[in-house]
Amino acid sequence: MKIIKKIVIVFTIILASGFLIFATTYNRNSSVGINNHFLNEIDFAGEKTPLNIYDVRERMDRELLINENLHSSTILILKRANKAFPIIEPILAKYNVPDDFKYLAVIESSLVNAVSPAGARGVWQFMPETAREKGIEVSETVDERYHLEKSTEAACKYLLLAKEKLGSWTLAAASYNGGMSGVSSQMGFQQVDNYYDLLLNDETSRYVFRILALKEIMKNPILYGFNIQKEELYVNLPTRQIEVDSTIANLATFAKTQGINYKILKYYNPWLRDKKLDNPAKKKYKIEIPIEGY
Repeated sequence: MKIIKKIVIVFTIILASGFLIFATTYNRNSSVGINNHFLNEIDFAGEKTPLNIYDVRERMDRELLINENLHSSTILILKRANKAFPIIEPILAKYNVPDDFKYLAVIESSLVNAVSPAGARGVWQFMPETAREKGIEVSETVDERYHLEKSTEAACKYLLLAKEKLGSWTLAAASYNGGMSGVSSQMGFQQVDNYYDLLLNDETSRYVFRILALKEIMKNPILYGFNIQKEELYVNLPTRQIEVDSTIANLATFAKTQGINYKILKYYNPWLRDKKLDNPAKKKYKIEIPIEGY
């Protein structure tokens, strides 16, 4: 009996300790949610989000809870932003597009050259037709949707036009998902001129809130449980540019002449989509070659 009692006591202690550890961990990792004081107000591109409207508050809370608990995805985004944002930010500023639109790129692609089932590609997720309309080259050997600088410029051109047509930056952001004509027609039918008053399809209804959630988390990562040290962030290594205006028959051979290999050439120039570069028109391309540390 004494042995049984001892076993029961030990088991009880272990169970209680486990519960205490779970409770402490849960409390530490429990979601901050929208009721945190940081979210008494929030805006997109200077346009205030009306959190006083209950469904708006609830939708904002949903996206915050989802994204703060996508731990590995959010950590990778925070690391990649240290590479991508220094390239994206000055281009947005050059075109007078609000800085908040860098978070649109985050939710489109998680800041990688993603490929969607529909055929959209790159960090800004352009379809081929839209890319060509905005001056982006899309061919068998070159796809500038994978060129971060050029695709960011194309995104700026789209967003400026959307803002002019729809009347606000928030609606311009929504149109990046729902299309300018789609958002415009719903505004006309529903007789409203504000994104937060519109009833849209589920994806577009969530779209701006996803942007806002990533903005909030990325601006306050420690508050949401993401304490990433500076040395853990990804960085842009120094490169030199080579300008070419002719066909390159073999990119592997070309890479060797530059002191690198084919893999590194493609890593730094993902817009080169083949084993060669066809250039019968003698267009000028700038190829990035890493200087060191690759």
